[in-house]
This record gives sequence, C-alpha cells and structure tokens, in this order.
Amino acid sequence: MIYADYHMHTPLCGHATGSPEEYVQQGIKVGLKEIGFSDHAPMVHQRMPGITMDFDELPAYQRMIEDVQKRFQAQINIKVALEADFIPGFEAKTKEMIASYPYDYIIGSVHFIDDWAFDDPSVREYWKKHDVNEVYRKYYALLKKSAQSGLFDIIGHCDLPKKFGARPSVDLTEEIRSTAKVFKNCGVAVEINTAGLRKPVAEMYPAPNCLKIYREAGVPLTFGSDAHDPVDVGKDFDKATALATSAGYTECLIFKQRKVERKIKI
Repeated sequence: MIYADYHMHTPLCGHATGSPEEYVQQGIKVGLKEIGFSDHAPMVHQRMPGITMDFDELPAYQRMIEDVQKRFQAQINIKVALEADFIPGFEAKTKEMIASYPYDYIIGSVHFIDDWAFDDPSVREYWKKHDVNEVYRKYYALLKKSAQSGLFDIIGHCDLPKKFGARPSVDLTEEIRSTAKVFKNCGVAVEINTAGLRKPVAEMYPAPNCLKIYREAGVPLTFGSDAHDPVDVGKDFDKATALATSAGYTECLIFKQRKVERKIKI
C-alpha cells in the first residue's frame, strides 16, 4: 500500500459526500499511514457554489480537519491542504488566500481554459466547438504558468483534458517534455491521480507516456485518489504503484508546512 493519499475532498466544496471522519476511517481501513485533505479552494475570480468552497467557509474547513487530526492522531497522520485553481491574473489573490492558514501543501490545478470549465460534465458538449489539439496546447501552457507562479507544491491531474476521452491527433511529446522541464525547474511535484479510472476515459492521470517523461525530467511524485466519497480513499493504489514503478519512480514525497518532510520508497 502507498504510504499517503494526498488528494481528497469534503462536503464543503458542494459536490462531495461523507464527513472528514469517514474519509479518515477509510484511510485507516485500507492501510494508509497518512492522508491529506485538499478540498477545492474558493475561486478567486468569481463565486462558484457547488464547485468550490466560499471564502467564509475556510475557517470551518480548518476546524473540521483540526478536529480529526486530534481525534485520530494515534492511528494516522492527517495533513491539511487545498486544491487551488490557477487563474491567470489572480496570482496575488491566490497567494493571499493560501497564506491565510498553515497548509501542509497546495495542489495547483487547471480546470479552466478561457473561462470554459473543460472537465465539467454540464458543459461537455462544448468540446464539439473546440479543436482538441488546441485545447491541449493551451492546457499545457497554463500548466507551465501555474508552476512558474510559485503558488503550488503539486500539480494536480496533469492531463485532465482527456477526462471525457478527447485525445490529441498530433504528437505532443515535445510539449509534454517542455512542461516537465518547467516543473523540474520550478520544484513542483506531479501526482498520480486514480480518479481517472472512475471517469469516461478510464485511465489514471497522467497517462503512462506522460508520467515517464516527468520521471525522466526528475519531477517528483505524490499519490492521490481525488476522493469525493469516503469509499474512494486509497482506491486503485495498487494500480497507481504499478504505474509509478513502470515509469521508473522509486519514491514519493511527503509534505509538511509547505516543505518536503521526507521521501518514502514506493
């Protein structure tokens, strides 16, 4: 079993179920030594109820996680974090938000391209109006900018546009390599996110060829289930381990207070 699951949510985001206690109990049940809550941070450019927390919910989020940290400290390590969207032009506001509490790590994610939430099932039909290759190119450009912002410790599900099965028709290997180089230079990690197995694409993020490129570039690794339901905590981590080792990874990172606390062998 992988040591830690660093990507899970709470009902405060508006589209997850189960209490933090249930997520913790599932983590203990499946044999994890550490978990990290990384709920959807408030959007810095507009309110998005049902998608992310609001700013006035951040204190409640902190209290919820501190509560389970105290109650389960003898059984499992619990970290508190955020998954924050990279919104160009709002870097200062994002920095202010994530500095408001002593988070252990911040996952940076790109869910929007030109105000289009490309992974939102309710606007899935918009894919028909976009050139898939161009979507991927814009996505990787935003990933690079997100790493260069210095706001994030981990880049989340870093080939998310494939969620509904849309694949580029051109070879983007060089684009991925240049992205990997930026990640390495900026000191961010990537995650193996098993939620892709539960989506239409039925493949973890990132794809095997992408992950191998990140490993060759020396980009470090974390693991996350992206659980929005307690039953998904640590789910498919056996497959995640196999993917990591097939790409050449031998260790993953453990964070504390925005620093690498240690490295754990896979």
